[in-house]
Amino acid sequence: MEPTTTTVASVGFGHFIAQSDAVGKFLLGVLIVMSIASWALIVAKGLAQYLRNKRGGAFLEFFWNARSLDAVQAELNTHGARDPFSHLTAHSLHAQAHHARHGAARLAEAGTANDFITRTIKKVLDEETTRLESGLTTLATVGATAPFVGLFGTVWGVYHALLAIGMSGSGTLDKVAGPVGEALIMTGIGLAVAIPAVMAYNAFARGNRVLSARLDAFAYELHSFLTLGEAPGAAVQAGANVRSLKPAAA
Repeated sequence: MEPTTTTVASVGFGHFIAQSDAVGKFLLGVLIVMSIASWALIVAKGLAQYLRNKRGGAFLEFFWNARSLDAVQAELNTHGARDPFSHLTAHSLHAQAHHARHGAARLAEAGTANDFITRTIKKVLDEETTRLESGLTTLATVGATAPFVGLFGTVWGVYHALLAIGMSGSGTLDKVAGPVGEALIMTGIGLAVAIPAVMAYNAFARGNRVLSARLDAFAYELHSFLTLGEAPGAAVQAGANVRSLKPAAA
């Protein structure tokens, strides 16, 4: 009984690492780096998404209850643009005021005020989309490749374990199962790294789609208000008791 206990005690993660060669340790290091990078992105993007949703909701509530665009502009001048909705509003208001003041002085400002505001809104939407998607490629890469890195480590470990068993001349079950079982640790590590990355990627991607849809709807209403003097759907979004905004003084 004592030899069996000693054999079991000598098999495990620590023994596997100690017996691994440079390739095995390198693959383990890659998985550790992947895990650190993915968790750092998960925490950073999760916090950013929470703050973005909180600030965006507060700004929309203020926007649809403001008496005029002058009040909105004053709020933006005081607290700045801290979310996609306020960022879009600030650039749109600036585009409207700039075109009214200077006209089409450059190629970037060519066309009517409607054209200039439309281009500005599209540019801001593209910037926000790029910002939202930042880091998702890394999460997707980790989720897709970490299991294969772990599998590579397992194959490499099994290969060396079988070579050592063949050189020893002993092919009993206790001699084979231990090293092969140790090699499977790398596959487990790869899955442990990949699963959180995939789950976080799906959660962030869905959150970005929802936010992008809300931002597109707000951009349409903002554009309609700046160009036509009214925002379709404002009463539905803000509630029936909300006052309509008045255009800013020229």
